Amino acid sequence: MPTLACDGAVLAYEQSGVGPDIVWIPGGDNRGADWVDQVAAFRGDFRNTTYDPRGAGDTRALVPPPWSIADHATDCAALIRAACRPPVFVVGLSMGSFIAQEMAMRYPEMVACAVAMGTAGRITGYLREWMQAEVDFRRAGGTLSQPMAVAHYGVLMYPPEVLADDAQWAAVKPFVDASYGERDGEMLATQWQACIDFDSLDRLPACRVPLHVIGFSHDVQAPYQHGQRVADAAGAGHFHLLEGLGHLSLRGHKPEIVNACLRDILRRYI
Repeated sequence: MPTLACDGAVLAYEQSGVGPDIVWIPGGDNRGADWVDQVAAFRGDFRNTTYDPRGAGDTRALVPPPWSIADHATDCAALIRAACRPPVFVVGLSMGSFIAQEMAMRYPEMVACAVAMGTAGRITGYLREWMQAEVDFRRAGGTLSQPMAVAHYGVLMYPPEVLADDAQWAAVKPFVDASYGERDGEMLATQWQACIDFDSLDRLPACRVPLHVIGFSHDVQAPYQHGQRVADAAGAGHFHLLEGLGHLSLRGHKPEIVNACLRDILRRYI
């Protein structure tokens, strides 16, 4: 896997395909390789760049935490300058969706269109309480056994349709395990704290980069109403709701539905 040394990290990344550039930004605790279902679908028409963010995978941070979403966006911008032909499409999920928003606001000259999935503009209410409780638990030294971690995070990642189907659950369970089964508690807390601290709502009205928000009707990790507020606030915002999908349905559950929505969005800007 190639690497790129930038100011704050040595980023591990991969590229494949030929065409306009898409940079896929993973969610918290996830790696660039987790976009496998999307890269396979878009490789024939786009050049796809995936990478591991600070705190996950093979990327090595050069400065200690805390790291803000702005820090993560600086890493992404450095990768785009070095390995892509901007302006590019940036597509992010969860923590990656915050980075995609930040890219559109902070580096508009680099972004042709940003897509934020499972997102929010400000973490409030139950969502904030739950995420802060997770961070506090990890920082207090709390750990979950591998079976408990898979069961706990599986509920947050996939809709009831998957959890009720033994074959579907067996198919996606290895992905949940890889992301959370033995996750480093401090790195989880660091990434999630950046999400809790992120706030874009007051800045979004000035953003003129097209920002497409995809919400999932069965998303309990980032209820789609949070994403709808982002699209409503953005200067060039658009909202898309996919019925029956959960936070991670794009991986191993219904990737074809998410990919079709993404393709429809991206073709508007080619």
